[in-house]
Amino acid sequence: MQHSKNIAIVGSGLVGTLLAIQLKRSGHEVTVFDRRPDVRTVEFSGRSINLAMSNRGWKALREAGIEDEVRKLAIPLYQRAMHVNDKPAYFQKYGKDDEAIYSIPRGVLNRRMIDLAEKAGVHFRFEEKIWDVELSEGKLFTGESEKGEWKQYEFDLIFGADGAFSRIRHKMQRQSRFNYSQHFIDVGYKELNIPANEDGSHKLDKNSFHIWPRGKFMLIAMPNIDGSFTCTLFMPFEGENSFESINTEAKAQEFFQRFFPDINNEISNLMRDFFRNPTSALVTIKCFPWTYSDKVALVGDAAHAIVPFYGQGMNAGFEDITGLMELSEAYGNDWSTIFRQYEMYRKPNADAIAELSYRNFMEMSSKTADEKFLLRKKIESKFAEKYPKEWVPVYSRVTFSNKPYSEALHIGDQQAAIMDEVMKMKDIRDKWDSEEVEEKIHSLLKEERFQ
Repeated sequence: MQHSKNIAIVGSGLVGTLLAIQLKRSGHEVTVFDRRPDVRTVEFSGRSINLAMSNRGWKALREAGIEDEVRKLAIPLYQRAMHVNDKPAYFQKYGKDDEAIYSIPRGVLNRRMIDLAEKAGVHFRFEEKIWDVELSEGKLFTGESEKGEWKQYEFDLIFGADGAFSRIRHKMQRQSRFNYSQHFIDVGYKELNIPANEDGSHKLDKNSFHIWPRGKFMLIAMPNIDGSFTCTLFMPFEGENSFESINTEAKAQEFFQRFFPDINNEISNLMRDFFRNPTSALVTIKCFPWTYSDKVALVGDAAHAIVPFYGQGMNAGFEDITGLMELSEAYGNDWSTIFRQYEMYRKPNADAIAELSYRNFMEMSSKTADEKFLLRKKIESKFAEKYPKEWVPVYSRVTFSNKPYSEALHIGDQQAAIMDEVMKMKDIRDKWDSEEVEEKIHSLLKEERFQ
């Protein structure tokens, strides 16, 4: 049993709120600070990407006792729907028939989790910005402005769950031997929307993750329970077909009609959102250590922000909480050991999913419409279905299991090298589903260079 601690969490987003629920269930006093207003009282910002809940996320919610409540907000997606110009939409199953990712609007989930946390007894202090932190003493200083009068709070433990540009991490960065990097990709994103039909039904297949791959840019759409779709346009900031180049309604109309003709009826909605909603950047952030002494720890994006192209940002953050709670059960009141074990285990996995997420952007935006790539995936899928113990695709390892991300990255690299060899076979397009190809994969799996 742990002794009750007075704990502060900075950030009322999804990861911070889940951590608050778990710590409260463990008998601690928990206060959550956030510089923003209560999201339950404001309209969401228009810079969101729908969440893709998968195994890791559901496991964390299950252990917190709130899985059933969250499932009421989710729609299962069993496949990708690929929209290529001048061709009918075609579908790619994610995994086995019962395997799905789940679409949930970020704002809807965040509001519900805050409700559940308050019901559990967590205290929230909204519109209270952290200006300073004394790491070694567990003190937070809040106030209306940097030069105004500050309030002082003292806690046994502080968790930084305040996102990619964390105030808590910023203070930790001033410590000796703290490593930090951030990398912005040249692609930004903008939230768009396809409303429901008049009868409340969805205008596209509601159990699919819709993708319009267009090379250097792409559009995605994920369903909501109200019949609408949250769409996200990923596109370069500058250059041809960029956010910079589409600066008039006429250019926007021509752009959507040219590249997304199958949703022609929604162009007026997309154009309205294009100019109304902000354009946001995408960043990968890495740092280490994630903890300071036995007082302070970073979780979620504050420790490891990643680009969203594997749908694992929230799932990885939730898995941080799973790991912390497992360690707290193992080590009781020894928070120094809990923190040290937490960062040593989670750091390699955070780096691995960051790499996988960046690679998946290349796959989703350009390769998913490439015939050679599609053939490669057909071969992989057929072999995995026939020999499930010998070949589990990297996507399934990441999305439909709780195995370490680092393991998925390593095995995925081995599989990619094997498929490179398979695709070199003579007349592979004609004999892709032959026993000869199966035998080739079996023999490659046994070679030492692929072990």
